Amino acid sequence: MGEPNEALGALIIEANGRTRCSWAGIARRINDLGADLGLALRYDYTAVHRWVRRGEKPRPPVPELLAQALSEKLGRPVRPGEFGMSDEHSLAARSLAYQSSPAGTVETIAELGQADVGRRSVVRAPFVLAALAAPSRNWLISTLEETADERGPRAVGMRQVAGIREMFALFQEMDVMRGGGHARTALIEYMNSYVMPLTRKQHPEPVQRAIHESAAEQAYLVGWMAYDDGQHGLAQRYLIQALRLAEASGNSVLGAHVLAGMSDQANLLGHHDEALNLARAGRSGITIADSPACFADLCVLESRAHASLGDSRAALSSAVKAEEVFGQVESDNEPEWARFIDLPYVFGELAHTFRDLRMPAESERFAAESASAADSQGRARRGALSHAALAVGALERNDVETAAARALTVVDLAGSVNSWRAIETVRDLQHRLAPFATTPEVATFNDRARQVLGLAA
Repeated sequence: MGEPNEALGALIIEANGRTRCSWAGIARRINDLGADLGLALRYDYTAVHRWVRRGEKPRPPVPELLAQALSEKLGRPVRPGEFGMSDEHSLAARSLAYQSSPAGTVETIAELGQADVGRRSVVRAPFVLAALAAPSRNWLISTLEETADERGPRAVGMRQVAGIREMFALFQEMDVMRGGGHARTALIEYMNSYVMPLTRKQHPEPVQRAIHESAAEQAYLVGWMAYDDGQHGLAQRYLIQALRLAEASGNSVLGAHVLAGMSDQANLLGHHDEALNLARAGRSGITIADSPACFADLCVLESRAHASLGDSRAALSSAVKAEEVFGQVESDNEPEWARFIDLPYVFGELAHTFRDLRMPAESERFAAESASAADSQGRARRGALSHAALAVGALERNDVETAAARALTVVDLAGSVNSWRAIETVRDLQHRLAPFATTPEVATFNDRARQVLGLAA
């Protein structure tokens, strides 16, 4: 006999306090809802008794029907995750959809977090390329419909929002310094226990928008952490929901930032056309004056996508634009999430543009500046990515010994953070150096990769 489902029992008691709601009545309503779907369900009060007292769980789609029945009784949305019956297949599909309301988005994010912490099957859900088109389109349409005075920061003077943003800064720092796999679970637990409940309450319009903005920032960061940790399907779902909350907040710059993250992921996974479309959508929704840092980032991602597609002229044009706009960044006028759109990041990403264009001299110039700045800041993940670009540049010049020495640095940096991207960077270097496996310096690199990261050449 399992543990009683106290959450389900409490919801039924709450519903009974608002409208008459018995176990038998809940069962009948589930049967009726099932009939609307062409299902011949025969539940009675004994089934509800088993769910509440014994913690038994019915098969899909009954948890969704039970949630719908409770929603009707309570007069508010109820999701299966609230009573421990999340339908993993349904959640994986729903979290790819751009929700019609912020409330539905909040519930989806909360369920994703519960599934993520519990390591349930949705964590292994695939990345779905086709799901990227509608969110970027819907966000851009809503942004273009806004008036200009809705853009920019809003000082709401709200203590809770200030506290949430302080926590965001802390978790973002942990991601940057230690990798996405380091503190994602802690951020999810904070988000679901404190931030998402705030979004469910009624607030004055400026305060409601500010809370949606803070929630969007945190949902984005959780998605970014999942991306860096190699959980691509899960990351995609968080980012889509973060984009919807950004729309609800009225902050077009934050929405463009989320699209930048989606573009970065799409390009990494080989979906270069879609990466370009996402970056362009983000750039179309804002101006340089809104946020030079965000605009520069989108230009960087356009250049990366163009380079991946082999369009050198367009890649170089976007790279020049990125560097030009980046020169206009004033950190004090940028939001907290833009703090790390800085020289190590921008120059490091442009180094990869030139790497993909087979322009080793330019790649090494940008990578050297990025690596030096990242090393001085103690940012191992960014340092690993930039030192890797230096290694590839040396290899392009047929300097195998220098390439292997740079690759050794990448191994040591990757070993100090919890980042799938950093580890994949080492694997990429192993692949590139494979033809020179008998060279002593390359053999030393492969030995270190095996010892530190468990990667066989």
